[in-house]
Amino acid sequence: MGWNSWDCYGTTVTEEEVLANATFMRDHMLAHGWDTVVVDIQWYDPTARAHGYNADAPLVLDDHGRQMPAPNRFPSAANGAGFGPLADRVHQLGLRFGLHIMRGIPRRAVDARLPVAGTDWTADEIADTGSVCPWNSDNYGLNHDHPGAQAYYDAQVAQFARWGVDFIKADDMLFPYHEREISAYARAIARSGRPIELSLSPGTDVSLAHLDHLRETATMWRVCDDLWDRWEDVEAQFARMARWAPWQSERGWADADMLPLGRIGIRAERGDDRVSALSRPEQISLLTLWLISRSPLMMGGDLPTSPPETIELLTNDEALDVLWHSGDNREVLRETDLVLWTARDTDGDARYAAVFSLADRPERVTVPLGSIGARPDDRVRELWTGTDTPHDGHALHADLPAHGAALYRLTPSGPSEPSGPSGAIA
Repeated sequence: MGWNSWDCYGTTVTEEEVLANATFMRDHMLAHGWDTVVVDIQWYDPTARAHGYNADAPLVLDDHGRQMPAPNRFPSAANGAGFGPLADRVHQLGLRFGLHIMRGIPRRAVDARLPVAGTDWTADEIADTGSVCPWNSDNYGLNHDHPGAQAYYDAQVAQFARWGVDFIKADDMLFPYHEREISAYARAIARSGRPIELSLSPGTDVSLAHLDHLRETATMWRVCDDLWDRWEDVEAQFARMARWAPWQSERGWADADMLPLGRIGIRAERGDDRVSALSRPEQISLLTLWLISRSPLMMGGDLPTSPPETIELLTNDEALDVLWHSGDNREVLRETDLVLWTARDTDGDARYAAVFSLADRPERVTVPLGSIGARPDDRVRELWTGTDTPHDGHALHADLPAHGAALYRLTPSGPSEPSGPSGAIA
């Protein structure tokens, strides 16, 4: 659980802004499990701007073609210090430090034929100039038939490890699926001597056929393209997470993408400075789906300037328990606009249930208790409101707003068996 600079600052985040978010996280969110701060793409571009990437950007590189933080944006990185000083300050706050990196090697390093650290090879010898990212022109891919390709990743990650990096978001890895690049990056992390978590992006059309390889190499992997503050983006995640949820485990996590909540678009790729366009019911639906499907949580909004009610949602410990202490999470019903998910509490006899309405209007839904594995005498508590929900022993009735959701904890009060289906679902 953490914060990523992309949704609010795009390519332009500064050291001051990173530290402001880190300090806010320490003060208001760390006690609730939020512990990671990630600097997203192009921290090495001194000319970075909102709403896109610069062609042939004057990237800051060291003598071996490795990206270095732009000192005009990260003053503590001057004189070759890299992200070491910033990572130290984040660690002093009790948090972990992460960064984004693109697949491959900078084109400027290739053009300059810079030497690969610790080898006699040069960047132009190891680049695959036919392997390029379709949306960012900074890098070429690497030719993994050449041993220098692995050497470059080893040297890059070794430098990250010296800086104290705890989390790497490696981009342009999954669409198309670059198996050799992913394996090489995972080897570089293993050789670095530092326990660094690896997150892979973007997840456009990523297939379960890659599950074993993903588990062998990464901590988490995106299962979609960038998600923004549009209901259609959120709604599309229901099918994706239903497909991936049965496979969520400590062996690796399918990632439904960062949370476009709070204040976003300050200097971002898409849109202008705004509070998330998702309604509060839509925000609750998003968070409920992420929690019940056990997706990693990475906040995209600027924490210090986001509305207090957004932070309140993100620090609801009863709801967050679903992420930390649930198993057998799965979608059990999708009928017209009604979606039901269930999970069991791994710490006791309780169960969790999520009820979603995808309708564009308020709906009163009736859910037979047996449909969510509940007993007739279960205590039912709605976790976003923190209130007990009465029921008649047969069905649960919920009044949901348009695109709304409810998240329930079902606690047995006696030895009764789960009830069977009773009545229709409306």
